[in-house]
Amino acid sequence: MRMEVVDVSPQLAAEWLSRNTNNRPLSKSTVQQLAGQIQRGEWQLTHQGIAFDEDQVLIDGQHRLAAIVKAGITVPLTVTHGVPRTAFTVMDTGRKRTGRDALALAGEANATHLAATLRGLHLYLHAPNSSWGGGSSVTSNDQLLVMLDKHPGIRDALHRGIALNRGCRITVTAATIGWYVTTEARPDIDQTTWEEGVVTGARLEPGDPRLTLRNTMLSLAAGRTHRRRDDSREHLLYYLKAWNAWVEDRDIKLLRRSPNETMPRISSRSVLTSADNDT
Repeated sequence: MRMEVVDVSPQLAAEWLSRNTNNRPLSKSTVQQLAGQIQRGEWQLTHQGIAFDEDQVLIDGQHRLAAIVKAGITVPLTVTHGVPRTAFTVMDTGRKRTGRDALALAGEANATHLAATLRGLHLYLHAPNSSWGGGSSVTSNDQLLVMLDKHPGIRDALHRGIALNRGCRITVTAATIGWYVTTEARPDIDQTTWEEGVVTGARLEPGDPRLTLRNTMLSLAAGRTHRRRDDSREHLLYYLKAWNAWVEDRDIKLLRRSPNETMPRISSRSVLTSADNDT
């Protein structure tokens, strides 16, 4: 076998793709994800590239080449020639490095929850009203690390999210994002009693937004509705609706999501006072 590093242009990538005669079906979502990494400048040269067999048939790397074509940008690739055809059966059988892996390697604690939360925060900030599932919601490992660099406070918020999850079964992702974005937007609000109320429900009257959110999450977790129990976007929507009612001192007895309902904006109004937060 012979290996070399080649600056692969979109034109060269398209020509090499024409040699793709015996490969697995192309995944459009994977191509889109890789093209996005190229366009954002996240592409890095590694030992993983493309490979041709003894007859110069492309046997590995079709998604990378298709992404170069889609992005319209030249990037360097490791190119291997003369790979035995028999090696085809063992290619791409390793486990892909996940966001959790990238964060753990960077020394982050609670890497699994942190990766999911950073992904959710990215979607909340850039696509709050889209579906948070499927190929369009995929975020690269580099994007997660950039989000963490821009939002270091999410680490502390994660501890609050875990506590809220234990108290009322709201997803850690939704609770962490909810806590983080509301504290960032409204540093004037002391959220101690918000957390205590949602976690315990103690001494709260019917209609109190904290109790309503708590009961809604527990109901979802117990399967007493037909909605998904682990939909972080839906949980965050409920969280923000209840939080807005709390800071505005409004009763809210029922949390529902109407079809195509948009993510609530964080309320800029508040009738809470220091005395209110101490009660």
